[in-house]
Amino acid sequence: MSLAPLAKLRGTAAAIDAKTPAHRDRAIDGLRALALLAVPTGHWLLGGFTLDAEGALHNASPLAAFGFFAPLSWVLQMLGIFFLVGGYASALSYRRAVARGESTGRWLRGRVARLGRPVLGVTAVWAALIPVLYALGVPGTTLRTGSTLVIQPLWFVGIYAVITALTPWCIRAAERLGAWAAAPLLGSVAVVDFLRYGPVGDAMPSWVSLLNLLPGWMFAYQLGVSWGEKKLGRRGAWLLLIGGTALFAALLLAFHYPASMVGVPGEARTNSHPPSLLVLALAAAQSGAAILLRERIGRLLRRPALWAPVVVINLSAMTILCWHQTALLAAAVPGSFLGSTVPGLTAAPDTLGWIAARIAWLPVFGALLVLIGSRTRGFEAPWRRATHGRRALAGLLAAGFAVFALGLA
Repeated sequence: MSLAPLAKLRGTAAAIDAKTPAHRDRAIDGLRALALLAVPTGHWLLGGFTLDAEGALHNASPLAAFGFFAPLSWVLQMLGIFFLVGGYASALSYRRAVARGESTGRWLRGRVARLGRPVLGVTAVWAALIPVLYALGVPGTTLRTGSTLVIQPLWFVGIYAVITALTPWCIRAAERLGAWAAAPLLGSVAVVDFLRYGPVGDAMPSWVSLLNLLPGWMFAYQLGVSWGEKKLGRRGAWLLLIGGTALFAALLLAFHYPASMVGVPGEARTNSHPPSLLVLALAAAQSGAAILLRERIGRLLRRPALWAPVVVINLSAMTILCWHQTALLAAAVPGSFLGSTVPGLTAAPDTLGWIAARIAWLPVFGALLVLIGSRTRGFEAPWRRATHGRRALAGLLAAGFAVFALGLA
């Protein structure tokens, strides 16, 4: 077997390592890449399908049949790490922009554009694909299921954009309160959880839970800002790790929070939509661990073979987030036309055999994501060649897809 491909990969990794500035914080990039990879891995492992008599796909989850699978969601739910790193990076980026004399508005427009372009791209493409797929015989129910999966990860982008806009205020809070600036956010979520799950829970309107959306996801971001402002060190990290772990255990054992960090079909309560106090407890523990391991991670990523994948993942962050469910559907939709259920793909996720088969499918989903990403990564770059008319059309298509995916039409 020829060693030429391996030598080429080593050469590429070495070249990427050599081009990396000495001041680059490799640990932060490594944590971001880890959190990014957890998103498709979690969705691919904890999400499945059932096939009805008409050959249409419906969403299902192995968590409905296997409660012991729930701890896996504790590992794969790494949005706390993502928001932590996002807050850290945004604080540093904002400080540099201010030092250059750049206005807050311009800095924010640049950050939001980087988030918005890929989202606009994937939703516009899907809006154009839906009538084509329907004409080719894909059932409307399958298209609804697929649209729900595609739009599911994109809620994060909207929340993240709103929180990013609050970065200057997060910095001021960190300057005044240090890491304790995140405590009111934790307290706010605790109060809302008490209202919806406590003695008066039955009398509370359903919209009360939405009050957790902003403080729930902003908690780890504020910790990241405090970290970036050098207001959160190892002592605070140990407090987060120990305190978060203790709170997590208490909420599970004494207050009977659902064990799964993701929604389970048929369950009345969910931890993540919107985030419950359990999500913040997990984020606190993960954030503490990340801060404590920062130097070790940085040393590990001095190895070119480990650093190169981190660079590639970070450069394709929004592509991974926006298109990983499309990669899953690229396998599942054709599989639904085979006339019989495919283990790990279109078969119901209610057997141990399904778990083994789904793990075997993961490399296929990964390869499809790489293939799709190679064609769609351009959406992340500035749309310099796009005319105003094309941008308006993309926006119209994206809006139409959102209406369809959310069941409004």
